[in-house]
Amino acid sequence: MPGLFIDVQVSDDIASDVAIAKKLEESCSVDIFKASDKGVEVVEANLDECVLCDLCLAVAPKGSVRIVKLYDQD
Repeated sequence: MPGLFIDVQVSDDIASDVAIAKKLEESCSVDIFKASDKGVEVVEANLDECVLCDLCLAVAPKGSVRIVKLYDQD
């Protein structure tokens, strides 16, 4: 179940990339991403902590991580 305000989507292209998973985990100050030996996991329980800093977007390949604002009608 997505967070109350946002959902984070990770493309299949990077989902199993352990190196990118580590970058995402290190960049997120509210622990939305968890790196494992299988790649990146989104910690859904922490989604409501997102501060929309976009650091995850900066460390991932363009378009591979998407933040969906559930309150935005557009």
